[in-house]
Amino acid sequence: MIAAVILAAVVYVIPTFSPGVWPHKKINLGLDLQGGMHLALEVDADKAVENTIERIGQEMRSLMRQEHIRYRSVERVEGVKLAVTVENTESIEKFDAMLDEEFPDLRIADRSETDERLEIVLDIPEKETEHIRKLAVDQALETIRNRIDQFGVSEPDIRIQGERRILIQLPGIKDTQRAKDLIGKTALLEFKLVDEDHDVQSALDGNLPASSEILYQTKEDRTTHRALKTPYLVKKRTSLTGAYLTDARVQIDSQYNEPYVSITFDKKGARLFERITADNVKKRLAIVLDDNVYSAPVIQEKIAGGEARITGNFTTEEARDLAIVLRAGALPAPVQILEERTVGPSLGTDSIRMGLLSMCVGGILVVLFMMIYYKGSGLVADFALLLNILLIAGGLAGFGATLTLPGIAGIILTIGMAVDANVLIFERIREEMSLGKTPRAAVDSGYDRATLTIMDANVTTLIAALVLFQFGTGPVKGFAVTLSLGVVASLFTALILTRAIFDYFLISRKIRTISI
Repeated sequence: MIAAVILAAVVYVIPTFSPGVWPHKKINLGLDLQGGMHLALEVDADKAVENTIERIGQEMRSLMRQEHIRYRSVERVEGVKLAVTVENTESIEKFDAMLDEEFPDLRIADRSETDERLEIVLDIPEKETEHIRKLAVDQALETIRNRIDQFGVSEPDIRIQGERRILIQLPGIKDTQRAKDLIGKTALLEFKLVDEDHDVQSALDGNLPASSEILYQTKEDRTTHRALKTPYLVKKRTSLTGAYLTDARVQIDSQYNEPYVSITFDKKGARLFERITADNVKKRLAIVLDDNVYSAPVIQEKIAGGEARITGNFTTEEARDLAIVLRAGALPAPVQILEERTVGPSLGTDSIRMGLLSMCVGGILVVLFMMIYYKGSGLVADFALLLNILLIAGGLAGFGATLTLPGIAGIILTIGMAVDANVLIFERIREEMSLGKTPRAAVDSGYDRATLTIMDANVTTLIAALVLFQFGTGPVKGFAVTLSLGVVASLFTALILTRAIFDYFLISRKIRTISI
């Protein structure tokens, strides 16, 4: 068993020092050691509730048209409520039946009914609202994780803090602005028809049609680096969203030698896209991402097959980032960067050097003390101590844990704790030998009497370390990881490994005296 544990530790540690020898992952270095970027984001979860109400409103309009229910308006009011006005008795009866059947989870906040008109205000109950907010944070976490994974950051640390915050640590990242743009982009892709029945300039002057809105296409002049904004008057109603996307890839236009993003829809999205293009031939369809128009091409013919392209005078890097956010999916709600810290790699290098130096100095002092005070038995304890450090390193690599500067402090603390267990055992053995017992009897009694004390001390420390790991963040969690691994490793080396060494010399080699 001892040989198997040591062999496993060696196998996991090898890639850290010789990456080409073994394909397993090496020990991850934290942000404080490797350098990189730390971000604290807050998810605007209330926006997710507003989006849900808006989506319910669109579904309600569509169903009322299908059921031939006469209505005057379906509008979102106070951000998170729907105000619906239905006319004539027959339509009111149909609307009530539709409400019970299709929207049973909506709560009636206010209802006013006359012979020929119904005015009703609907909202979402508090319990469901909280569920939507929590789901928005969870979805944002997964979406951001997918984007970062495709971006190519190694060993990112992404976790939820509190109710609406997401902490992100990106070790080793160089282009921090690009990373921020990639993480924070909502990436809501919409296809909207251009309103060609009204004049754009008239809308800009204040005569904006109720069913349309002004959106802008922003392009940067590569020569002057100035932003050129072109207004578009587009329909508010979204014809198709990016929810039906299955893939997004960067392609190169053979005619103009410029990159563009090729997108592919699933079966339902392909049918919708085919129907939209068939019904609107010779009209312009705006491709909108986060309320910015990327392009507004004219539909020349019905487009079947579920494929389209997004052009926008991209650089290759811009096209690649756009493809990443489209593949990873849209954020369910906007995110705001609350805190940003950038750690330089030089600070990490200095931290590693000083941390390792302190660990080496502390370890050498402990080794010398054990050799001088406990003689030959001290050498056994020193050998166990070296294997203890090896087991911690193997555990870090095996579990994919991240080594931080507080983690190095945890290893230094473990060195002292590991020797402390041997000190308890050796003192017990000395006491037994002073009573006239044989070396073998003294060792047996010393280990038996010290084991319970060592277990009590280490198990309580392990419980504290696990609590720190569960509820701590960042540096605290890094300390808890190495402390937990160190406690387990020290129990193994002190109670099993050193005992096996003593048994070997006393039983197999029949040694008559103990150097202690």
